[in-house]
Amino acid sequence: MSNNLLKMPGIRTFLTVVLGQFVSTFGTGLTNFGLGIWILKDTGSVTHFAILNLVVTLPGIVIAPVAGVIVDRWDRRRVMLLSDCGSALSILSLALLIHSGYLQFWHVCVALGINSVFAMMRAPAFSASIPLLVPKQHLGRASGITQMGQAASGILAPMIAGLIVQAVGLDKVVLIDFVSYVFAVSMLLTVSIPKPPQTTDAKVRKSLWREAGYGLSYIKSQPGLRGLLIYFAAIFFSVSIANVLMAPMMLKFASVAVIGFIVSCAGAGLLTGSVVMSTWGGPQRRINGIFGFGLLQAVAFIVMGLRPNPVFVGAGLFLQSFTLPFIQGCNRVIWQTKTPPDVQGRVFAASTMIIQLVAPVGYVIAGPLADRVFEPLMAAGGTLSGSIGQFIGVGPGRGIGLMLIVMGFINAASTISAFMRPRIRYIQDEIPDAIDDHIFEKKPLIRDETPVKA
Repeated sequence: MSNNLLKMPGIRTFLTVVLGQFVSTFGTGLTNFGLGIWILKDTGSVTHFAILNLVVTLPGIVIAPVAGVIVDRWDRRRVMLLSDCGSALSILSLALLIHSGYLQFWHVCVALGINSVFAMMRAPAFSASIPLLVPKQHLGRASGITQMGQAASGILAPMIAGLIVQAVGLDKVVLIDFVSYVFAVSMLLTVSIPKPPQTTDAKVRKSLWREAGYGLSYIKSQPGLRGLLIYFAAIFFSVSIANVLMAPMMLKFASVAVIGFIVSCAGAGLLTGSVVMSTWGGPQRRINGIFGFGLLQAVAFIVMGLRPNPVFVGAGLFLQSFTLPFIQGCNRVIWQTKTPPDVQGRVFAASTMIIQLVAPVGYVIAGPLADRVFEPLMAAGGTLSGSIGQFIGVGPGRGIGLMLIVMGFINAASTISAFMRPRIRYIQDEIPDAIDDHIFEKKPLIRDETPVKA
C-alpha cells in the first residue's frame, strides 16, 4: 500500500486489527495441530480425530444465524473483543487441565466447541468492519492482506507446533495460544471502529429469531448473490472432498517426508497468491476474477489427479491454493460492496453457514465413493483400467486420481454455467453499491489520537 494510503486512520486501524487477528490465528493453528497429534497418540483413533474436526466447525454453523444478529446489533469491535476473550478463557482452561494431568478427550471437544462459537461471532464482525475502515477501491488488497496472514499461519504453525511440543510439551503450546488471544485483545483496545449507517429496514427492531432469518431472506431476494453463493458452495464442496482424499492418494506412492514437501506446496501457493492479491487488489471486474481463477482451479484439480507423481500433485496443489486468494477475495469484495453495512453481520453469517454446511457432506461421501466406486474401477483389471487407465495409470490411488480429474471437469462446467447466467455475470452492474466512501468522512481513530474539534 502507498504511504498516503497508510496514513489514513482507517487503514491503520485495519492493519492493527489484522495484526492481532493474525497472531491469534497463528496461536490457534499451534493448538489445533498439537491437540490433533495428542489425540492420535493418546487414543490411536482416527474416529476421535474426525470428531475433533467436526466439533471445530459444527457448533459455529449452528450458532451462525444468531451470531449474525449479535454482530449487527452490537458494536463490532466489542463483538470481536468478547469473542477473543471467550476463546482465551476456553484455551486457558485447556492449558490448566494439561498442566495438571487431567485432560480428557471430552474436555478438548467442549473447549474447541466453545471456540467454534466465538470464531463464528468473530469472523462476520471482522469482515463487516473492513468496509468501514478501507475505501472500497482497496477492498481487494485488504482481502489479500487478510489471507496473507492466514496463509503464513498455515505454513508456520504446524512446523513450530511440532518443535514446541517435542521440546517443552503440549501445555506450553496451548499457553502460547492463550497469550496470542491476549495480544489480539490488546490490539482491539487501541482502536475504534465506526458504526455503520442504518438502512430503513434495519431500524425496525424485530425479534431475535426473525432477525436471525434476515440474512437468508436478503440473499434470497438478490438473485445474483444467491447464484454466486450456490456456485461457491459447489466449489467449496469439491475442495472439501479433495482435502479428505489427498493424503490417502499420496500415501500410495510417496514417503511421509515427500508428502510433507507436497503439502508445503499448498501453503506456498496460498501465500504467493495472497501476496499478489494484496499488491494488485484483483481485477476491477471482480466477477471475471472469480470465473477466470475458478477455471484455473479446475485445471489444478485435473493436474493433481493425472499421474501418481509428486511433481504433478505438488504443482496441482500449488496452483489450486494460488487461486484461492483471488477467488475468495473477489467474492468477498462483491458481498462487502453490495450488502448494506448494517446488515452485513447477518448476511455474512448466513452465507458462511451455507458454505460450511457442504463440507460435512463432502467428508461423508468422499470415502465411500473412493473405496467402493472409483478405486475398483481403476484397479488392475478394473472396468476402466484398459481405457482411462492407459492415461492416468492403474492400481491403488488411481481411483482417487480419477475422482480429482472428474471434480476438475465438474468445477469447470459449474464455472461456465455460472458465467452463462446474466444475473451472476452482471452482478456488479445490476446491484448498486451499498457502501460509499463518504463513510470515511468520520474517520475512525487509533485510540491514542485526539480528534480535531470543529
